[in-house]
Amino acid sequence: MQTLTKADAVTLQGLGKTFSAGGTRVEAVRDLNLVIPTGQIVALLGPNGAGKTTTVDMILGLTPPTSGTARVLGLDPHRAVKSGRVSAVMQTGGLLRDMTVRETITVIASMHRMPERVEAVMQRTGLDAIGKRRVGKCSGGEQQRIKFALALLPDPDVLILDEPTAGMDVRARRDFWQTMRAEATEGRTIIFATHYLEEAQNFAERTVLMAHGQVVADGATEQLRQMISGRKVVATLPTAASIDRALNGAGQVRLEERNGLRTTFRCQDSDAFARLLLTECGAYDLEITAPSLEEAFIHLTQDAS
Repeated sequence: MQTLTKADAVTLQGLGKTFSAGGTRVEAVRDLNLVIPTGQIVALLGPNGAGKTTTVDMILGLTPPTSGTARVLGLDPHRAVKSGRVSAVMQTGGLLRDMTVRETITVIASMHRMPERVEAVMQRTGLDAIGKRRVGKCSGGEQQRIKFALALLPDPDVLILDEPTAGMDVRARRDFWQTMRAEATEGRTIIFATHYLEEAQNFAERTVLMAHGQVVADGATEQLRQMISGRKVVATLPTAASIDRALNGAGQVRLEERNGLRTTFRCQDSDAFARLLLTECGAYDLEITAPSLEEAFIHLTQDAS
């Protein structure tokens, strides 16, 4: 990689993008403020239509913002991309089906004036075994790996991935993230947009949760989990009266679900509430669980709407 400046990898200030279609204005991204330091691994997580891809397009200079500014390594996005310091793996387009894998990588390497990187990049992305295969004969997962190899050719400081494992099966997705972990250990800033919760949870050190074109949460996965109210306590109680006693005997507890006498509560102090259930309410078969990332995702995106 090239020598990094002290500038943050990505800085978005008041970023907005509005599209007009059939006389209707759609705010795809609204007043987005985000700073990503160099060296971080960040997931842009959100449902379809959250504004992730539009944000990525503005970071890369592929679409101009309606308002606000985007900077990559302190540079205008076009300058950052032209310098080779930022690369991307996009969802669609970009590959010629009649060329072989090796020909594709060799041609793009020559454009970057880095022919010496062809062998290293093909080995790194696991493409050396299929170098003679035509791109059109490659699976969706293999084509994503080709795009990844092309993105690595200029040896970028910042790597931006838009739904990078779309079209991959479970094994290909696992292999891809193993490769990405190796890239991360070399200090690259990696920003990836995804709607796969497990990818954010297993790979990103920071997750930016988007909904309706806005950031609704930003932090480490564990912090996002803690942003929803308390832990879940599930227990079987002997009578309906004992359920009422449990609710009246503790603060910051709410009833979430009842299935007969099997009852689900949400509470702040799960240890104290569990003691109450066991000692005063006759509860048994008790379970305590922390909120999952999926629960936080649903909770926070629903709140945003």
